[in-house]
Amino acid sequence: EVQLVESGGGLVQAGGSLRLSCAASGFKFDDYAIGWFRQAPGKEREGVSCIRESDGRTYYADSAKGRFTISSDNAKNTVYLQMNSLKPEDTAVYYCASAYSDCAENFHFWGQGTQVTVSS
Repeated sequence: EVQLVESGGGLVQAGGSLRLSCAASGFKFDDYAIGWFRQAPGKEREGVSCIRESDGRTYYADSAKGRFTISSDNAKNTVYLQMNSLKPEDTAVYYCASAYSDCAENFHFWGQGTQVTVSS
């Protein structure tokens, strides 16, 4: 059974940091790409970052560049999203999802999400 479990969300002041984790199981981790997405109330879900496990290539949305870092611990089948210099507009539910092979592929499996709230 494929499972993606996010953790690490919480309440933080603007300028602070959080590290989100996405623990994956039930599939061959190295064959997939893991993406982070977020959805704020009343807004559409947007992609934040993605890592291609086969070679470690990473992608970032413009809103994340320079502030967020995605990384992977293949031994633990876990992907992290380090978020620094957080802004109130980063407030959202953050989800991780898996896609076969590449970040450009469809994301089929999703976690339950973790809430990130950034206060001003």
